[in-house]
Amino acid sequence: MSVPPRYRAKSRVDVSGEESRAKAVAVATELFALTGFKGTSVAAVAARTGLSQSGLLHHFPSKAALLTAVLEERDWQDGEFLAGSAGPPLGWAAFDALAALVARNSTRPHLVGLFVRLAAEATEPAHPAHTWVREHYSGLQRWLAAAVRSGQERGEIAADAPVGSIVRTTIAVIDGLQQQWLLQPDEVSMTAEFEAFAGTLRARWAR
Repeated sequence: MSVPPRYRAKSRVDVSGEESRAKAVAVATELFALTGFKGTSVAAVAARTGLSQSGLLHHFPSKAALLTAVLEERDWQDGEFLAGSAGPPLGWAAFDALAALVARNSTRPHLVGLFVRLAAEATEPAHPAHTWVREHYSGLQRWLAAAVRSGQERGEIAADAPVGSIVRTTIAVIDGLQQQWLLQPDEVSMTAEFEAFAGTLRARWAR
């Protein structure tokens, strides 16, 4: 009888391969954040990972595949942090969760830098991250719109609150704060500024 894959003991080769993949993703995250997708070479990632270029390409057949792995890891981490085991927060809880994520990101400048740089580069349709960036914003817009509407249905948020405007402004504030914080980390507090913005929303639209 075969052992189900999830319970099968991993060989040293499997473990070593997973460790190499994880290290490569971490290294690529830092390099993409510093020099962007175009400015980062597979050779540079391989060298800092401790692999040969062919060894890295065994795990990631192209630089675009490596970028995909980096973005998927970022999404997974943020999704786990925001939703946890209870599912996506709704109503004002969604804005509390975003404030917590902003605070968390203030300790991860390499990930903030990665997103800001790639989001700018990926406005070009030919960029490998273009689809990811579009889907990132679409997903964020859908979640926040659902959160506001849920708050309206539960009586937390005023029925006449402009859902679309609140969603777009919230995303713009987060993105703008990230850009300013990267440029002036000693002068801009993303956490305090976003909490102040969320407080203004509550003061205007809470019921």
